[in-house]
Amino acid sequence: MQNPFFETWTTPHSAPPFERFKAEHFRPAFERAFADHAKEIAQVASNTAAPAFDNTIDEMERAGGLLRRVSAVFYHLSNAATSDEIQAIERDLAPIMARHWNDIFQNEKLYGRIARLWSEHESLKLSGEQQRVLRRYHLDFVRAGAELKGEARKRMGEITERLASLSTSFSQNVLADEEGFVLPLERDELEGLPDFVRDSAADLARERNIKSGHAISLTRSSVEPFLQFGVRRDLREKLFKSWIKRGDNNDAHDNKEIIAETLRLRVERAKLLGYPTFAHFKLADRMAKTPEAARGLLEEVWSAAVKRARQEADDLQELIVKEGQNFKLAPWDWRYYAERLRKERYDLDESEIKPYLQLDRMVEAAFHAATRLFGLQFARRKDVPTYHPDVRVWEVRDVKGRHVGLFFGDYFARAGKRSGAWMDAWRDQERLDGNVTPLVVNVCNFSKGEPALLSFDDATTLFHEFGHALHGLLSNVTYRTVAGTSVATDFVELPSQIYEHWLSRPEILERFAVHYETGKAMPKALIEKILKARTFNQGFATVEFLGSALVDMDYHALTNADGLDVAAFEKKSLEKIGMPEEIVMRHRSPAFQHIFAGDGYSAGYYSYMWSAVLDNDGFKAFEEAGDAFDPATAKRLYDFVYSAGGTRDEAEAYRQFRGRDPKIDALIEKRGLGVAAA
Repeated sequence: MQNPFFETWTTPHSAPPFERFKAEHFRPAFERAFADHAKEIAQVASNTAAPAFDNTIDEMERAGGLLRRVSAVFYHLSNAATSDEIQAIERDLAPIMARHWNDIFQNEKLYGRIARLWSEHESLKLSGEQQRVLRRYHLDFVRAGAELKGEARKRMGEITERLASLSTSFSQNVLADEEGFVLPLERDELEGLPDFVRDSAADLARERNIKSGHAISLTRSSVEPFLQFGVRRDLREKLFKSWIKRGDNNDAHDNKEIIAETLRLRVERAKLLGYPTFAHFKLADRMAKTPEAARGLLEEVWSAAVKRARQEADDLQELIVKEGQNFKLAPWDWRYYAERLRKERYDLDESEIKPYLQLDRMVEAAFHAATRLFGLQFARRKDVPTYHPDVRVWEVRDVKGRHVGLFFGDYFARAGKRSGAWMDAWRDQERLDGNVTPLVVNVCNFSKGEPALLSFDDATTLFHEFGHALHGLLSNVTYRTVAGTSVATDFVELPSQIYEHWLSRPEILERFAVHYETGKAMPKALIEKILKARTFNQGFATVEFLGSALVDMDYHALTNADGLDVAAFEKKSLEKIGMPEEIVMRHRSPAFQHIFAGDGYSAGYYSYMWSAVLDNDGFKAFEEAGDAFDPATAKRLYDFVYSAGGTRDEAEAYRQFRGRDPKIDALIEKRGLGVAAA
């Protein structure tokens, strides 16, 4: 069989030839990739020459090229354009992939070479970047169990394989529940919905062949607008309960037992490595260093946020009573009445804002900010293959016209695509053997329309993910191991979250927020109202996030997860912190993909808040300079954050950019949560 993975790609900048990939290509491609990588690793491990950086680490960096190529394409498609065939391969592949990496991390000869280099690293003539790369390799091997012996080593391998399978099942179950639900709407059930919500519901109904003509799905971009504007309280309740019950319906797609087994195995894994809990294991290699430090930040913000949220709940209940209703505020009421209250207080509602936030113009706005900050230029490319007609491609060049990379934008919700928003890199930047440029994609789940209109939260998501994309595109390192977003989880959200600030700059909104019908710019009075209302409902938003972050920390602080009742544990954890009953955690456990569909953010969901301290304090540097695009501040941001990857300690990188350690004051101020303690 002719397999495109075994050929040289002649596409522009060697982008994946997506139009040629078929599901049947992946199994043979992975088989060859595993075999090639194993052979390359064996050559490094069996080298009879004394260990040196060039004959060990450099060769490790070069190894696995085919595996990286196949994996990048496959795992992206499994999230953004999956099918029954791809999901079956993914399930079969999970333990095989884990076993492959176990064999590498537990290769005694290979680890012996790396350990010897690490023991001598202070005397080796290595650059700062090489020191960081060597540290990363040594730490990854140790944390994967390279120093374990006998039964402990064998057990670590078994745990890793089982966790990989559980992670895949968790993700596929959430997707199945999302795609298995649709709420048809008759014409009389559209009351209160603005035209843009109705249009999106009509598009979904056409896609799903719903006879009623309108429908709502369980993607956030479909659910939240209905909860915000839908007058029918019974439908809001039905939709909301289905949304928060993803993975929690006691059926074939239920995730509670998967969570329980995952946590048991994570506890066992941590103890095999000498840590009391999985949280201690995960955070030892993060900026926070300890669970106590991470929890300390969360609790400091919680006390202010929950006080604010309770006041917000009282205000919404007062509005309900004032309108002659006698029910108690419930979670499915919050967004609806918050929208009503915002209109009352600030003469502002989402339906007034959204006509000005066209997707294409917001993409242009994100590009424009990058041009002013970093000198980047973006040119549409229609000759680069993509995996779906909706995906668009831009070539990115620097201020001197040199090629930087390709950026792909995949913005619309559709069947076969998991919910949420994320950034992927099909190829990381590196310079070990010539200049390799990155291929970066942003994936979102916005509602499609003609034109596609965004909420302000949607536009913020677009800027957030583009901040991640810039982190990958602007990478300027030699070794892929420390390229782009290869940094600590509680630092990786700094480039994305700080980029959100440029969306709300008046000079951006005045230029790019243009009414889709009249072509007129957003009025200054409306911009002022948006900025004035920025702290509105921030108690709710912060509590919603912190509920998830604190439950995550509680799960991973367990010293024994045997017999865990997931539903009871979640309930008890929220009761302990005094979670307001009118607010549901942003990600309920059975659909909490950040921490259970892989372990990237396990014991790490706090990272968004940790990075929020950094991004708010960091953007204040621009405000102090008196210019949101101040060239000197932008250069430091480029040098020490966006381009540096993992080439230096993250805390030191922030100090180099900011000139000092971060302060929490700017976060508290921006969210309107009160005055920070001295």
